[in-house]
Amino acid sequence: MLYLVATPIGNLGDITFRAIEVLKNADVIACEDTRHSLRLLQRYEIAKPLVSYHEHNEAMRAAELLTRLLRGENVAVISDAGLPGISDPGARLLRACIENEITYTIIPGASSVLTALVGSGFLSEQFFFGGFLPSKSGGREREILAAGERAETTILFESPHRLLRTLEVFAQHFPMRLLCVARELTKQFEEFRRGFAGELLEHFNAHPPRGEIVLVVSGLSKKERREQAD
Repeated sequence: MLYLVATPIGNLGDITFRAIEVLKNADVIACEDTRHSLRLLQRYEIAKPLVSYHEHNEAMRAAELLTRLLRGENVAVISDAGLPGISDPGARLLRACIENEITYTIIPGASSVLTALVGSGFLSEQFFFGGFLPSKSGGREREILAAGERAETTILFESPHRLLRTLEVFAQHFPMRLLCVARELTKQFEEFRRGFAGELLEHFNAHPPRGEIVLVVSGLSKKERREQAD
């Protein structure tokens, strides 16, 4: 059976009892980075064979893991943080299980997407998750323009090295749109910084951003929606 297991997004205490039980009973654990995952596994006294499973070996490793699953082994897949299959390896192997009628299940847990959404204070009844913003300026600007036209809240992943450039584009096209930079979620220096793009630019120019970042973009206001409909 295949288990896609959510792991903490920062604080190692954010793992479920069920996830620990599954990992302790797996025949093998596929990790995005075995060295990174070893810290978590050692904390919970989980000693199981580990194999690397990341974007550079995903096709090859998925075939190997599928062979083990067909033999009746229990395979657990974890990523460096959060749930495998969302911007991390896992989806390819799950699809192979569906095609081969192999039983699978998802072990839920911490989510940077939902943590950032709730922490932003923006409307959460409907939201759009766009994953990582493109590294090239043209693709990034297209995604930002799309986010600015949405009625619902938009959630994006961004690198700290590109955050200032992204905020500059927002300041140019949507200077009065509220944003939230959710940074280092669940860790010691967790931060939810809300404001307009210009305000955030001023802050992060003075305090260079570090750590993993989730950028939350508020949706269109009721007034903007009426204007868009006219």
